[in-house]
Amino acid sequence: MRILLATDAWAPQMNGVARTLGKVVDELRLAGDTVETVTPDRFRTMPLPSYPEIPLALVGARGVGRILDGFEPDAVHIATEGPIGLAARRACLRRGWPFTTGFHTRFPEYVKARIGLPLRAGYMAIRRFHAPSKAVMAPTRRVAQDLEARGLKNVKVWTRGVDASLFRPNGPEADVADMPRPIFLNVGRVAVEKNLPAFLSLELPGTKVVVGDGPARAQLEKRFPDARFVGAKFGEELAAWHRSADVFVFPSLTDTFGLVMLEALSSGVPVAAHPTMGPLDVLGDAPVGALDEDLRAAALRALEIPQAACVEYAATFSWPATAGQFRGWLAQIPGAIKSGVIAAPAA
Repeated sequence: MRILLATDAWAPQMNGVARTLGKVVDELRLAGDTVETVTPDRFRTMPLPSYPEIPLALVGARGVGRILDGFEPDAVHIATEGPIGLAARRACLRRGWPFTTGFHTRFPEYVKARIGLPLRAGYMAIRRFHAPSKAVMAPTRRVAQDLEARGLKNVKVWTRGVDASLFRPNGPEADVADMPRPIFLNVGRVAVEKNLPAFLSLELPGTKVVVGDGPARAQLEKRFPDARFVGAKFGEELAAWHRSADVFVFPSLTDTFGLVMLEALSSGVPVAAHPTMGPLDVLGDAPVGALDEDLRAAALRALEIPQAACVEYAATFSWPATAGQFRGWLAQIPGAIKSGVIAAPAA
């Protein structure tokens, strides 16, 4: 297949969307597909206001359209609702080309948290963006059901994976010799939508550690001086921090999935979280985490969960399976795929 992926989230951005798309592209290419990526590094950019780590591409439908025409894809997937996603959407509509879209981020909730825009207005924009999509790929069943309840059509579940060769229980650990145990860890963007004060304000034994960076870091470091903020980590260094933890605490109320939870579990670290969409679908009833409205109670219960159960459960998620599911949904789009290229997934 010749697949064109248009996305505003891409490396070196540190977020689950960029990691997911990068891994899926790698797997598709390993399977023999030709994948063209339309990403911010191909255009002039400007920093996102209040979030300079995120570049916004300065591009329109004409610029993306030239890439579409030159590549001649069998399928187009628009992963994000940013400038590149909007430009790719317009370019496809002008050509009468079918396309799929992805719902990775609850932007209406994020925008409400930042500037107070009502959710109703945010989801009006989301419905308008995804309305022409032949398949809106959502990361979990509950997210898909929520989108359908809000008026979106053709919503499909597209799950996530984890790199078990990197996030593994055996390997080097971070230097935590000066940190009292147990270590309660959070990894991700240090931003208002991640609800980090709900974690950092907990009365817990041991040490609270935050791995990551973002616009709220300086404020939170000042507000919670007893917590350890170690900055953004990548690759083996990130995996070492996971292995060093006793419990992974996931306070977010808005994440659609929470890829970091799988990375923690694959490292042998149990998860404590609120019973919201992402954790409910990722953890389910598996004995690998503790879900509770009382996040402190969840964190303390998670200390009793054995490492082996976490690793075994995480092994059921893989990037090859994620990429295969993605390709399968593309195969169901009339007119988008050359006949007989790939079989569709089972219902």
